[in-house]
Amino acid sequence: MEGWPVTGISQRDTMGGLAKGLSVIETFTAERPRQSIAEVSAASGLDRATARRCLLTLAHLGYADYDGKFFTLTPRVLRLGTACLAAMPLPQMVQPWLDRLSEELGESSSVSVLDEDEIVYVARAAQRKLMSIALMPGSRLPAYCTSMGRVLLAALPEAEALRLLRLRPLAVRTPLTLTDPEAVMVQVKGARERGYAVIDQEVELGLCSIAVPLLNARGVAVAALNLGLPALAGDVETLSARYLPALVRVQGEIRKILR
Repeated sequence: MEGWPVTGISQRDTMGGLAKGLSVIETFTAERPRQSIAEVSAASGLDRATARRCLLTLAHLGYADYDGKFFTLTPRVLRLGTACLAAMPLPQMVQPWLDRLSEELGESSSVSVLDEDEIVYVARAAQRKLMSIALMPGSRLPAYCTSMGRVLLAALPEAEALRLLRLRPLAVRTPLTLTDPEAVMVQVKGARERGYAVIDQEVELGLCSIAVPLLNARGVAVAALNLGLPALAGDVETLSARYLPALVRVQGEIRKILR
């Protein structure tokens, strides 16, 4: 199974059953909210019998519904994500800055972290709805076509960033979306050199964004901060000149409290 191994923990000390159950939960996405045993088996890489036992266990514990053929996750699963967000100090730390930044500029601001090839929103202050989907803590977007994703990829070794970009085919979200990993890496390298990334309607038409990494006291990027802006707000150069100084200011203030 893929994952991020923790140094010092051997495989014999881990629970295979728990790992399999979590891999089953992860197969449910916005594109696959309702799945059969065969579909979960294929998506998770588990054999059919194991996938069936995991799904029936989730249903027995109230984490899934089962209609005799298809399984869907229940809101009880949100307890897992809510517990994680509640246990993370980062959302509580950054929320006051997001609130002030959004109020000052009249635009929505967010903080996210990298999870493999996706970004996960951990805090947000929304001024107006720019996207067709509602973004909130726990929401996910692809890293390759988001400003926060690109600055977080830029913080990784190049080989690791490229590995993440090659995990799966890069979907065409708009006519402006870059879908070649090598082309995205050019932008990632540019973000590393500049210290920020700007996205022009690659996630959704009409939406631009600008992001900077959030660094801890040791200079390690632990998250990303962005502003979501309507495309009519100006070209890339105009957006950078208008909004980057405020982002850099907040970046510096938050760095003082991150360990």
